[in-house]
This record gives sequence, structure tokens and C-alpha cells, in this order.
Amino acid sequence: MAIRRKYKMYMYHVVIALLGFLMVYPILWTIASSLKPENEIFRNASSLSPSFLKWENYIQGWKGFGNISFTTFFANSTIVTVMVVIGTIISSTLVAFGFARIKFRFRTPLFICLLATLMLPQQVTLIPQYILFHNLGWVNTYLPLIVPAFIGGVPFFIFLMVQFIRGIPRELDEAAYIDGCSTFGIFWRIILPLTTPAIATVAIFSFYWTWDDFMAPLIYLNDTKLYTVALGLKMFSDPSSLTAWGPMLAMSVASILPQLIMFLFFQKYLVEGITAGGVKG
Repeated sequence: MAIRRKYKMYMYHVVIALLGFLMVYPILWTIASSLKPENEIFRNASSLSPSFLKWENYIQGWKGFGNISFTTFFANSTIVTVMVVIGTIISSTLVAFGFARIKFRFRTPLFICLLATLMLPQQVTLIPQYILFHNLGWVNTYLPLIVPAFIGGVPFFIFLMVQFIRGIPRELDEAAYIDGCSTFGIFWRIILPLTTPAIATVAIFSFYWTWDDFMAPLIYLNDTKLYTVALGLKMFSDPSSLTAWGPMLAMSVASILPQLIMFLFFQKYLVEGITAGGVKG
């Protein structure tokens, strides 16, 4: 029995290791290809070992295009992402607190509408949003990318926060109310500190989705100086001529680093926010 148990455990770890390798293989291939000469990237695509390390791909890629380097693209993405994360946290927590704790007219129909928007594809609202932002004169600015996060955020994040706040005992609210705490005071002093794992989860996913977003910047930004990292990577590809695969893969690796660092430092809060269903006494 002991030998069989060890054999099963050994096979389990082997299968998990193989699955893990398959999941990270695209990233490993991108890193290896970013250091290959241009003519080796697809000629020997299955190999993860370049004939020699071509660090010039990173130097050439970071120079960017014209007088615009990838420093500008990274700075633009950082500005947009940070503002979106802040706006998403503020709007999601406030709206979720209202749905979870405050009784008001039409609360249930409005919450149903919120759930219905979760099933709406982005393509359905794309044209109406563009018409609205065009009439406001916001096209070719960061406002269409940032402002929506402050006035409603993402319905999924609101739903996540609502479910988390509903798991917090109402007795805490009642005790704070008896002590003279206002409704906003209950939110600020009681609810907000207890929802730290959920807020961290919202911040991490909002960071990922905004940093990787390609569609919204492509539609609303026309000036190259305003481009984010995703649009900067697109500029390496030219269907009418040649694609600079080496520099593009090199900058792709560089664009992954902020997300990797974010995950390594905050993965504990991410797991807690997803798995926590309430407050343990």
C-alpha cells in the first residue's frame, strides 16, 4: 500500500509538472525567440535555445519608432492603468456597498440590470460609446479609457464586491450605528477595512485587463505619442512589408514584466479575494 501510494503521488507530480510546462511554454518560447536572430525565430521554432543571444533585439525594440521610444508607451500605459485601477476601486466599492447594505427604491431591478450587463459583449456597446465620446470631444484623449472606471467600473467587479460585503455580519454595522457612526462612516471604518482581499483582487484584475487592453486604445487614440504598450507592439507589424519579429518579441517580454511582478507580490491577496466568502470569527 505504501509503494502504491508513493507511485500515485509520483505520477501525480509528473502530470502536474507536464501540465505546468505546457502552460508556461508560450512564455518560454517568447523569451527564447526574443533573443534569437531574425532568421532563426521560425526556422527552428520548436527550439528554446538560440544559436547566440541577440540582445540587440531589446535595444532596437526599446528605441521605438521615430523619436518615440518604448519609454513613452510604458509611461502612457502606466498612467492609464493606475487611474483605471483607482477609479475601479472607488466606484466598485461604493456601488457594491449601496447594493449590499442600503435599502432603496428599485434596488432589485437595478441589480438585475447590473447582472444583465455582465452578459453583454463589449462589441454591443462599442459603437454607442464611441458616438457618445466623439460628441463629447474626448476622442484622441485618455478620458474614454479612464472616466468610465470612475462612474461605474466593471459590472463583474461590482458583483464580486457585493457578494463579499454580503458575507460580512450585519451586526458590525448595527454596533457601529449604535455608537453614532453614519452610513458613510460604516462604509469607511467597518466595511472597507474588511474587504481588503476583495479590493486587492479587483485591483489586480483591473490592472491586468487595462494593461493588456488593445481594443479601446486602438479605437480612441490616434496620436502616436499617446499610444499604450499594446499599440506600440502593433507598430512592429506591417502587413504590407516586413514584421520586426525580434524587437516585437523583445518588447512583448518587457511588457509582461509588470504583470509578473504584480502577480508575485499580490498573489496571496488574489487567492484570498477569490476564495473568501465572508468573515471568520
